[in-house]
Amino acid sequence: MAKTLVIYYSKTGQNYVNGSVRNLEKGNTEIVAEFIRDAADADLFKIETVKEYAPDYFDCIEEAQQELREDARPELKNYLDSIDDYDNIVVAGPCWWGTYPCAVFTQLDRLDFAGKKVFPVMTHEGSGLAGSARALKEHCAGAEVGKGLAIHGAEAAGSESAVVKWVKETVAK
Repeated sequence: MAKTLVIYYSKTGQNYVNGSVRNLEKGNTEIVAEFIRDAADADLFKIETVKEYAPDYFDCIEEAQQELREDARPELKNYLDSIDDYDNIVVAGPCWWGTYPCAVFTQLDRLDFAGKKVFPVMTHEGSGLAGSARALKEHCAGAEVGKGLAIHGAEAAGSESAVVKWVKETVAK
């Protein structure tokens, strides 16, 4: 059976949920990443930045937009040095300005994806997968980009059956 790794970034604290800002003790993407881990018997790698994003939601999205404009690569607390032991890599994150947070690219740009299958996963509040597949094609050179999964963030906690179905039909093939 193929070995799977889930690389993800998830934000706790203030998040946009169904039209209002709410405080989340566990980020939506982390919830989905854990469902994927359980369904695929996968390993998890959580991306954490050295300089945390602003706790205020609106300040955070301004920071994220600025990083995107500058094509920034925020420093991470820990780095994954190799994905040699894995066949499938799921890259999960919130949809910030139509793509992953730049911290995800900090990690992806350090890895060799030749011969791997990568799968985009996005939690969102209306953007779906947005530019996630395109981003993976750019930042995971040599990988085959598979079918992605978009989970409405406000429904992340109740998405386990949809996640399991996607894993069985896509990642575990």
